Amino acid sequence: MTIREKRERWERECLSSMATKSADTQGRKHSSKYCDIRTEFQRDRDRITHSKAFRRLMHKTQVFISPEGDHYRTRLTHTMEVAQIARTISSALSLNEDLTEAIALGHDLGHTPFGHTGEDALNHILPDGFRHNEQSVRVVELLENDGAGLNLTFEVIDGILNHRTSCKPATFEGQVVQISDKIAYMNHDVDDAVRAGILNPADLPESAFKILGATPSIRIDFLVHNLVEYTQANPRKIALSPDITKVMGELRSYMFKNVYVHQLHSKERSKIDKMIHLLFEHYMEYPNKLPKELQARMSESPAFTVADYIAGMTDRFALKQFSEIFMPNPWAVAKQS
Repeated sequence: MTIREKRERWERECLSSMATKSADTQGRKHSSKYCDIRTEFQRDRDRITHSKAFRRLMHKTQVFISPEGDHYRTRLTHTMEVAQIARTISSALSLNEDLTEAIALGHDLGHTPFGHTGEDALNHILPDGFRHNEQSVRVVELLENDGAGLNLTFEVIDGILNHRTSCKPATFEGQVVQISDKIAYMNHDVDDAVRAGILNPADLPESAFKILGATPSIRIDFLVHNLVEYTQANPRKIALSPDITKVMGELRSYMFKNVYVHQLHSKERSKIDKMIHLLFEHYMEYPNKLPKELQARMSESPAFTVADYIAGMTDRFALKQFSEIFMPNPWAVAKQS
């Protein structure tokens, strides 16, 4: 019996009936030889963490655009925080931690440079709109590995696609990631907003401050405990208790009004919107400036192909490309011999 088979037997014997067993996966679009050591979900986790798209998350904005300081969240640190919260919850509920982690690590691979500001710009440009969860699926199915994709399992792709609030993941592990994403970004965004001087912790809604706790770590710990306890008392449903769901809604509304809207209405937003539009128009007019692997797809779907390129950019690469294309180069002073 291989190490993988022992792990699969352990899952059947030890995990909850709610858990998705790796041996029961609906599989991949393209058949792949089994690994003797890793389960199918562990392989997906590794494929995601070794991808170029995952590494680029390090230099993509979470909330604050080009922040001055080393302690603000990036899209990568947010992803890691979601993965850790989700693994803790899955472990407590005896769900499949490997599946949970794979979904969490891949859920934001399709995010644009400059966070939701960049996403909004592409959403206005493309006829059918742009949604980062759908783009994340394009990344793992079409764009990574020189166009071959990562060939992930159905369960991981479903969790990535459906991590937004309006969606419903097919697995309980996907539902855990969906809620963990909210727990992470709302509490860590509060921390970054305080660091940026946008809000004072004392100004948070009284319900959030008194019930959830005074610091991000205390609030996260409270929310994780609440979710686990409520789910254990209400099997077949991954959720916070109704009263805490209401408090989270109040905190979310407060953040949109005082933090997210503050960012969205800043003068930087209009600059980024204009930059994304100009880059899009440039590459549509000069497709030969795209990487060769993307040039081949321009005849099939030019707008989506250009959007794929721009969405994959890091903040600094987008700024570099814009500068090289639209900003004049300084005159070089010839050296005197």
